[in-house]
Formats: sequence, C-alpha cells, structure tokens
Amino acid sequence: MRRKVGVIVAILVVLAAVGGAYAAASFDLRARQSPSQLEGYVAAKAKRWLVARAVAREGVPPELAPSEITVASGHMQYGGSCASCHGQDGTTPTKMGLSMYPPVPGLGGPDAQRYSNAELFWIIKNGIRNTGMPGFGEIHSDTEIWHLVHYVRSLD
Repeated sequence: MRRKVGVIVAILVVLAAVGGAYAAASFDLRARQSPSQLEGYVAAKAKRWLVARAVAREGVPPELAPSEITVASGHMQYGGSCASCHGQDGTTPTKMGLSMYPPVPGLGGPDAQRYSNAELFWIIKNGIRNTGMPGFGEIHSDTEIWHLVHYVRSLD
C-alpha cells in the first residue's frame, strides 16, 4: 500500500514539473501581447474584489461634498497627473495609456464608473500594482484626491 501511494505521489510530482515547464516555456511575457478573454476577465474580477477588500479594511477619509469648485479643482489636478495616460478629456486614453498592460480605461466608461467613490479614492491614492496605475498619495493631499474623484464622476 505504501509503495502504491509513493508511486502515485511520484507521478503527480513529475506531472506538476512537466506542466510547470510547459507553462514557463509557452508563457508570453510581452506587455504588448493582448491578454486572452479569460485572463482579462479574471484580472478584472480580482482587481475589483481586492480594491473593495482594501477599502473595507483600511477605510478612506470622509468624502467632501461635491461641487462645481471641487470638480474644477479636480480637473486641474487631472491635467497634471492623469491626462498623459487617460487622455485630456478623460474618456479617450492616449497611445501611451493604451499601450499599457492592461490598457488604461476611459474614465467616463462603465469600467471606471462602477467603482464607488471610496474605491476611486483608494485607487487614486494608492495605485494598483502591476497595472501602470501609480499611487498619488505622496504628491496629492486627501482633499485633492477627493477633487479628482469628483472630476472622474463628472465624466459619466
């Protein structure tokens, strides 16, 4: 019986090694390569879940009341920090933004607008690793980040 279990374990180890070698040999590391539909779907779902979890665990500062002034201030901040990737109008990403992996979203579209205000705040402040989205918490105050959130909401 022990010998049979040992043989099964050895076969599983060999299969795992062969599978890992195949995956490593066939993996395409290029950022210019478009992801498969499955990869894109899984990555998007994981990102949404992880952002929601981070907001629930860490929280965000209280939101400022949106106004024409906060939206205008956010628009000014946007031009200096976000437009180079997401585009001047916020809805048409630049060539640089589209060349990222994954490509940056248009901020007026459903992918960005489905996030809550707290989630948008968290994303802008902290960024999202391995997506090209930097965190702006070191260069923008919480107030300025809320203004950016209000500007992004105005793009809907």
